[in-house]
Amino acid sequence: MELALERIAGVARRLQENVQRVIVGRDEPIQLGMVAVLCEGHVLIEDVPGIGKTTMARALARSLGCSFRRIQFTPDLLPSDVTGLNWFNQKTQEFEFRPGPVMSQVLLADEINRATPRTQSALLEAMQERQVTVDGITRPQ
Repeated sequence: MELALERIAGVARRLQENVQRVIVGRDEPIQLGMVAVLCEGHVLIEDVPGIGKTTMARALARSLGCSFRRIQFTPDLLPSDVTGLNWFNQKTQEFEFRPGPVMSQVLLADEINRATPRTQSALLEAMQERQVTVDGITRPQ
């Protein structure tokens, strides 16, 4: 058990050092991001523009080998813009699911407060339940 904890601590330390090569002087947000990753949780970062929030999230995703997507929330954003949608493929004459940005492993959601409650609800379902519901079909994230 002790050996496993030492391994996890070593991996976390190397990951943090890797992200710190990209983001300098922001140790606390990087550590909190690491904690969220290890706990399979979420992070809310509130800060002024130009501090490196997007760069930090991208560096964390790249260091982990994870996919990264970013959503800029606006009042006209639809829930399907977040979750994905069923698209009719004319060649196969069938609907196929096209995943939205929320299906990525690391997602940066910017200006969430600007979205409609319905769009926010779609994001919150994905965050809480780790799934999305599109046209009545629930898909695991």
